[in-house]
Amino acid sequence: MDTDAYLRFALALVLVLGLIALIAWLVRRFGLAQRLAPGSATPRRFRRLGVVEVCAVDGRRRLVLVKRDGVEHLLLLSGTGSAIVVERGIGTTLRPKSFSKALAEAEQDEDDDAAAEGDEAEARPLAPGASGPGAAS
Repeated sequence: MDTDAYLRFALALVLVLGLIALIAWLVRRFGLAQRLAPGSATPRRFRRLGVVEVCAVDGRRRLVLVKRDGVEHLLLLSGTGSAIVVERGIGTTLRPKSFSKALAEAEQDEDDDAAAEGDEAEARPLAPGASGPGAAS
């Protein structure tokens, strides 16, 4: 074999390894592995179980937030295969609001408070000796 054959072999090997890496990246990027997994034939809106978030604690353990029937559960998984339930029944209603929604609600609350103070001022009797529209002169 001459140098040209070795060079073609090395380039073909790099090309094949590059294609394998590209396909692996695409599978992870677009979640194709999840779609090909057993039980994934169920449409997404009818699924009852899913992993919401995963966070590595250290090299051997990770926290996994699992959602089942609209209720979240926090699990601590170890490398040995054991699992510990850290928290059960986490409500999903306490999700953070968007800034614009929170701002609109705060402005609405301020308007309601200002209107309530105005109503109280009209209904409040004047103190003895005070002058005002309802006081006798």
